[in-house]
Amino acid sequence: MKSSKFYQFSKRKKVRINKEKCIGCGNCTFIYPEMFYLDEDGKSAVKKVEKINEQKLTAAKNSCPVEAIEIEDQF
Repeated sequence: MKSSKFYQFSKRKKVRINKEKCIGCGNCTFIYPEMFYLDEDGKSAVKKVEKINEQKLTAAKNSCPVEAIEIEDQF
């Protein structure tokens, strides 16, 4: 399964895009451009950010029509 690397933003979250699922619709980049961008393949990718905006991240994840945004809680 091809997916982007996990990026750890805090001790509690890791975010990645499943590249096999992503269709490059850009919803996540519109909702949370500080975190997501379209890469050279036209698929979403994750930027490193200093502080995560939980509300925008949740909205971006929920906007993905193919559920390609994966968030892993770390404990």
